Amino acid sequence: MKLGAAAAAVLMLCTVATAPAATAATASLKCAPSTAKAHAAPVFTQPRKMLKARSYIFTFRTNCGPIKVAADARHAPITVRNLAFLARKGFFNGTLCHRLTTKGIYVLQCGDPTTTGYGGPGFQYADENLPTKLTKYRYPAGTVAMANGGPGTNGSQFFLVYRGAHPDLPPSYTIWGHITTGLNILRAIAAKGTATGGTDGPPAQALSVISVTVSEGTP
Repeated sequence: MKLGAAAAAVLMLCTVATAPAATAATASLKCAPSTAKAHAAPVFTQPRKMLKARSYIFTFRTNCGPIKVAADARHAPITVRNLAFLARKGFFNGTLCHRLTTKGIYVLQCGDPTTTGYGGPGFQYADENLPTKLTKYRYPAGTVAMANGGPGTNGSQFFLVYRGAHPDLPPSYTIWGHITTGLNILRAIAAKGTATGGTDGPPAQALSVISVTVSEGTP
């Protein structure tokens, strides 16, 4: 699932690739070699039992260090339930974050075992907790939201915002959490650019998810 046509249009406004500048963040980034490879997405039936708690912590163990997300099951209960279910089933284990955007929309997209942008868990569900206010950004740095192919097409793919996304990015993506640990990792990966040298493509520094744990509580 892509971010959608409107988001793609924003990206098309920025077609000139620029080499990312070296920063202290890139110098301090320590990543183990990734052994993850693209593979077929396991197929599941959507769970029906709702979670009891209102907040959860998703801990993504990656080859570049831990990334923790405080998940908001109060405002996005179905999304958090489904992602927790997939995490506990090992859906995300051994997957690569397949898409980095470095102009206009500053996100790293993950959650697709196939790395094509079209992989999913075999079920889809409705949008929740869409942003209703535009201050400076609808999706500020640290936001974690679902990628989709249109209304009601959420699956397993999500994006991590490492810098405030372009204000023209439409309010069409379920916000389900925010990053509490690891934003520095994302920014360091973004500073290294894409593998193709463009502004939208696989990250030059591979980020692979080794495992995901889900626990109740707040940061």
